Amino acid sequence: MDRLSTRRAALAALLACALACGALAQGGNGHSLWGDLKVDESNAEGHKPLSYDIILYTESGSIVGRQPVPAGGRFRFYDLARGNYNLAVEVEGREVARVRVQLLANFKTDFQQDISLGFRPRPGAGGAPGTVAADAYKRKSAAQKLYERGEEALTAKRYADAAPLFEQVVAADAQDYEAWLELGTARLFQEKLDEAEQAYARAAEAKPGLPLPLVNLGRLRSMRKNFEGAVEALSKAVALKPPSADANFLLGEAYLQLRKGSKAVPHLEEAARLGRADAHLRLATLYNAVGLKDRAAAEYEQYLSKKPDAPERKKLEAYVRENKKQ
Repeated sequence: MDRLSTRRAALAALLACALACGALAQGGNGHSLWGDLKVDESNAEGHKPLSYDIILYTESGSIVGRQPVPAGGRFRFYDLARGNYNLAVEVEGREVARVRVQLLANFKTDFQQDISLGFRPRPGAGGAPGTVAADAYKRKSAAQKLYERGEEALTAKRYADAAPLFEQVVAADAQDYEAWLELGTARLFQEKLDEAEQAYARAAEAKPGLPLPLVNLGRLRSMRKNFEGAVEALSKAVALKPPSADANFLLGEAYLQLRKGSKAVPHLEEAARLGRADAHLRLATLYNAVGLKDRAAAEYEQYLSKKPDAPERKKLEAYVRENKKQ
């Protein structure tokens, strides 16, 4: 199979997954990105920031938006195009954290990306405030340089260059879950799905308390129609704290593909409670299919309360008027 055919096959697989999950095909734009800013200030001394600037960059470095958020607050960016982004945190004009975010769904949806930060004491600073830093994996300087080169290659979409660099990092330290995650992403974009799945699985083994590797693993297995495997990974993800909207939504969808609707509904309800507006749409579709039109109307109503600018608003409002329980 030539390269173009391979890309088309991968695109077809992604689209098939999106349609199988009951998503509304609305093009690549209109995504929203949100998350909670969690800051451990227990080691902070003296002055504490009143707020933190959350800045969303495109892959090319252009600023999409900037929001001041207090510790424990929530940020949200709307109407984002499909693609890769960088989410940065600044404190008093200094960048202290940067997270890669991938909005790769072929259908409009919400993505959650929480950020965790913590203060660490400044050596010899006496009563001066501590410095704030992301909760990132600590690696030796040589491995850190390789990792940074891999990140640069990944950002530049040079996936064939990025993957070997991350492989060198994990060869030196098999517990480096961040490098395993990035290796999985590089292999995914190279359409080497077996290797991508193996890398995500290794990331999950290295950091069992982190939902992201399990969510990536479950999403990839669903895309490959291995729904039993997806349930295995995602069941572990939803058991972790804090609860993940994405993990619950994907688990609900995997159960639906296995024709286990009774197990799917609680996870879709949890995903909706956690902010996934499209979970209300999925629940409404299920209720409508079994004749529970009043419950479907209630789900559509909740969806519209979260998405007042939904392009299908008039159609859904008509359904609610006709079927809402009085």
